[in-house]
Amino acid sequence: MSVTLRRWILLCAVVGLAAASASLYIHYQLLTQPGYASPCDINATFSCSDAYRSQYGSLFGVPVALFGALWFLFVVLLVVIGSRGRSSVQESVPGYLFAFSTVGLAVILYLAYAAFFVLKELCLFCLVTYASVIGLFCLSGIATSIPMTTLPRRLFRDLRVLATSPTTLVVLILFLAGAGSAIAFFPREGLPAAVQAPANVSAGAIPANQQSDFEQYWNSLGRKTVPVSSEGAAVVIVKFTDYQCPMCGQTHFMLKPILEKYQAEMPGAVKLVSKDYPLDQSCNPAIPTIHQGACAAAAAVRLAAQQRRAAEMEDWLYANQTALTPFTVRQAAATVGHVQNWEQGLPEALAGVKSDIALAQLMQIRQTPTYFINGVPAPSNMLAQYWDLAIRIELKRAGRLK
Repeated sequence: MSVTLRRWILLCAVVGLAAASASLYIHYQLLTQPGYASPCDINATFSCSDAYRSQYGSLFGVPVALFGALWFLFVVLLVVIGSRGRSSVQESVPGYLFAFSTVGLAVILYLAYAAFFVLKELCLFCLVTYASVIGLFCLSGIATSIPMTTLPRRLFRDLRVLATSPTTLVVLILFLAGAGSAIAFFPREGLPAAVQAPANVSAGAIPANQQSDFEQYWNSLGRKTVPVSSEGAAVVIVKFTDYQCPMCGQTHFMLKPILEKYQAEMPGAVKLVSKDYPLDQSCNPAIPTIHQGACAAAAAVRLAAQQRRAAEMEDWLYANQTALTPFTVRQAAATVGHVQNWEQGLPEALAGVKSDIALAQLMQIRQTPTYFINGVPAPSNMLAQYWDLAIRIELKRAGRLK
């Protein structure tokens, strides 16, 4: 590989690493700072926050940006190590980069499809990483001069060579240890351990100055008209949900003790309305299927409601998200929801689900969960104390609290 090509490859990797790191920083702030405003949220089309909060922003609760940063960092290490290794290793490095970039290209094509055609929301930093991966793919392809079929044999040979270099071994061990630690300890979305909020959670746990800052932020948000009956409630929380969406499950369990507290203190003052937006093409043809049991789950809750078992059904679905399929949902509907008329009731239940989907599309809902508190779009990543504070602000606005 020529020096010029190596420099261009390294430049692409460094630019991609910088963009992925910026994305990771923003995602971290979104997870840990309620009301955080990303500097790359320009308009409804260019919004990093919406992209990171979507179902495509994380994998197993870990931000995709973290995997991207590690990917680019490994490319940088591979280029640097390859440039200083033996001639046989240097000869193989472009082939490794090309193979590695081919995998990366497949991933970013999928993410780009999701951004352009499913979410219809773009992230500027994501676009930079896409361009960097494409650049790496093209440049490494030009630099590769060996048959790709020889890579497995060369890999074993080169690993033996690199194992003789203490410096290289230390660098690789540090990289693997750092990558493992970052994945293990980075704040996550949708993990069971983070689901339960303390039953005594209160806005009073927030320092007074932070309460004031949050109230200013909350009042700066616009309100949308959400066509849902309040039935006398002073605060109406509308949630567009998918029962297989990890963040939907997390916020469901987090909000339960808060809503129970207000129900005990002020019966009927705070109302939660769940609207279905399953990411399942069997009832939501506008999007590709991401959660194959989501439509059945939404129907199961509606059928369980006829048996006054909707709450139990919802809890079970959110607690067993990874196991949901149309078959397991139907079984749970019978055992948990006491549904005995699945086949007869399913068409009507799905018609109700499709009605919610039509409302979501009318309101331009693009991700789950999406929350509105009295029409104010509430960030789904807020800590429990800030949810409580937002409800109290709305209760004061309605004259129900002083």
